[in-house]
Amino acid sequence: MAKANNLELQGGTYHVRLAIPKDVQNAFGGRRILSLSLKTGVHKEALDRRLPILATWKSQIKAAREGKQLGEGWQEEVVQTLEDLDALTQGQKRALVGEPAPPLPDVDPAFKAKLMNSPRFKEAMLMLVGDHLKDGIGGRVHIQDELNKGLKDILQKRLGTDYTLTGEQGQELEVLVKDPASYKARSPITKARLASFRTYRLEHHVALKTVNQQESKLLNLSEHLQTTDTKLDFDSVSAWLQGMKLSSKTKQQYLLAGSQLWQWAQQHEPQWRQTFKGHVNPFEKHTLPTLKGRAKLDAKRKAFTIEEIGTLYSAAKEQNIGALPDLILLGAYTGARIEELCQLRKEHLITVDGVKMFDIVDSKTVAGIRQVPVHPKLTALVDRLTKASKDGYLVTTDSNNKYGIRSDALSKAFGRLKTAMGFDRTRVFHWIRATVITQLVRADIADRLIKELVGHETGTVTFDVYSDGSSPKQKLKAISKLPTLPTV
Repeated sequence: MAKANNLELQGGTYHVRLAIPKDVQNAFGGRRILSLSLKTGVHKEALDRRLPILATWKSQIKAAREGKQLGEGWQEEVVQTLEDLDALTQGQKRALVGEPAPPLPDVDPAFKAKLMNSPRFKEAMLMLVGDHLKDGIGGRVHIQDELNKGLKDILQKRLGTDYTLTGEQGQELEVLVKDPASYKARSPITKARLASFRTYRLEHHVALKTVNQQESKLLNLSEHLQTTDTKLDFDSVSAWLQGMKLSSKTKQQYLLAGSQLWQWAQQHEPQWRQTFKGHVNPFEKHTLPTLKGRAKLDAKRKAFTIEEIGTLYSAAKEQNIGALPDLILLGAYTGARIEELCQLRKEHLITVDGVKMFDIVDSKTVAGIRQVPVHPKLTALVDRLTKASKDGYLVTTDSNNKYGIRSDALSKAFGRLKTAMGFDRTRVFHWIRATVITQLVRADIADRLIKELVGHETGTVTFDVYSDGSSPKQKLKAISKLPTLPTV
């Protein structure tokens, strides 16, 4: 298929593609094309998902064109080199007056021989030493100071030659060479590092929403480190967590974001490995407050009763809240997740062995990809939705955010409805699944079959790997035992 909008359809799945200009192909390892699966066969979703990836690629191409740039954190490397040089010089001064001093670093013999045979090096050393040797220890100390200054000048000139420095970088480098102590350490969680982390994760098919949410958390930590002028370690992470008025569960998500960055950087960032050599992961082994007893039970999300679902359906219908009444019915008679229902299209209505089924082709888990029989109470609704569909989807919604999620607006509408009806935050649409599971259990449906219907792994190799699962008729018999909603 011809490429359009940087998209190419391959085997029913869209890929985003971008040609690498010839002048920067070497910077990309000789590659001519950048390509990444968008994991969707829906054109509109692919159009949305390609944008952040294209933006990242174009930014990398721009950087390659602008020449070799100093990376984020270059100041730390320069300061470390300058401090090492000062320490070496100080050690040599101590040795001159008979004090213990660390040995000089080993020099490659071949390199040393090359220097000693270089006329330019001999001339430079002669100019440096001059008549200072006649001045005894004081003269030798002066030589060490001059050598220190000369090496720093070489470092500054070499960086200016090897890299394309901005005016600001040039000025900052000059200040650092004169006074390394003037530099205030910055957070190692830089925007450039996060950009590399983002590219890696998108290439490994981590959901864009997850990438964005975790990046936001990491930027929060970076700001904390810079504001408090602290290093990235266990204590600074602990203080960061304590300063946030969030639940332990949410704080655990912050720790997960940090730990995943740490693990990636240890594998793929040489500078990070050098900086944190010998350090343990500062995002591990934090003790967070946990709820116990009654408090834990009160905070747990709760299933709706059959009567409550019927009441919610009636209220949504009376208030004419778009497709919400239909969505509630679909959830109550399938146990499917809200986004799974909103992604159902007309072609996902299939007939297998004489049984009409919902073909759920995409889910948050592998087990979630399944076929669920159309409950007898949904037959008329499904026929109506199929005939009325204008875009191919069974559930009509204007919501389709940047992550391709269609359920967002309806989920919020459900939240407003249940709150207005007196339900607390423990009652959410997702817990209609719990109601369905509870009713199937009470109807004596086998545990394995319930998991097949709602998209949960059984936890056994026998059923998860080797078995093709229950037959459509067995599934229909089971799902048909769900009780009829009152008022419907």
